[in-house]
Amino acid sequence: MQIGVVGAGKMGGNMSQRWQRGGADVFVFDRSKAARDALAGIERLRLFDGLAELVAALPAPRLLWMMLPTGLPTDQTVDELKSLLGRGDLVVDGANAHYRDSQRRSKVLAERGIGFVDAGVSGGIWGIEYGYGLMLGGDPEAIERVSPFARMLAPSPEKGLVHCGPVGAGHFAKMVHNGIEYGLMQAYAEGFSLLAARQKDLGLPLADIAEAWCHGTVIRSWLLELTADVLKNRTSLDSIAPEVADSGEGRWTAQEAIDLGIPAPVISAALTARFSSQGGGDFGARLLAMLRNAFGGHAIPKG
Repeated sequence: MQIGVVGAGKMGGNMSQRWQRGGADVFVFDRSKAARDALAGIERLRLFDGLAELVAALPAPRLLWMMLPTGLPTDQTVDELKSLLGRGDLVVDGANAHYRDSQRRSKVLAERGIGFVDAGVSGGIWGIEYGYGLMLGGDPEAIERVSPFARMLAPSPEKGLVHCGPVGAGHFAKMVHNGIEYGLMQAYAEGFSLLAARQKDLGLPLADIAEAWCHGTVIRSWLLELTADVLKNRTSLDSIAPEVADSGEGRWTAQEAIDLGIPAPVISAALTARFSSQGGGDFGARLLAMLRNAFGGHAIPKG
């Protein structure tokens, strides 16, 4: 079994190692020499300095799995693969991408007889140890070709893997998955903020509470386990800036909810909370403070 991997960053590198451990021969290309060097010396894993060299070495019909940043890097690679691959080859996009972009890329490759599967992948940096959840979109024949490799990534061959529908369905499901993740993380953050506000007078042991909630409660989850781990090292928590980035999937989910007329207040509120942490609400907050002063004489906080 052979698979080509385009993009050997943290996720791509970890996934490559799971395939290698599963007995596959893995052909890897990344533009970053540092990313390639991090995988050097691993058995059954061949590294290439260029995409054309990888494609030429991979036996036909080829299966290539991309793990690239969304947008232009993926479009550029698909455009290059269009001229390098041939009829019967198959490309999988396992990175986060807007589902409409995946549908468009599928059509571009189909003009050359090249198949396409969009694969939503969840599991983060821990997937190499515990396995990844996979949401696949594509026609049944393409999914059948991808399935042996998807099962190597999944937590077990029969769990954590789902064929969601035609091309676009995999990344649509992953988009919604990430929107739900935004809401869950925001709920935990708000709840522990309330606990922290009364920590001194009530003596609340935040890390112990989080750990206890991981067992038997209705709000237990892996995210809560990670929360407990973070709270055990409060010093590192206090040393970071209160800014939370958003990588795009939450925005896509909120926009899709608007387009479909589906209420998604929790996901939308979690997204706007991240905007606020990035300074997007600073002007509005200052304006509100000035308005309170103008109509009621309320004190203006100094920065």
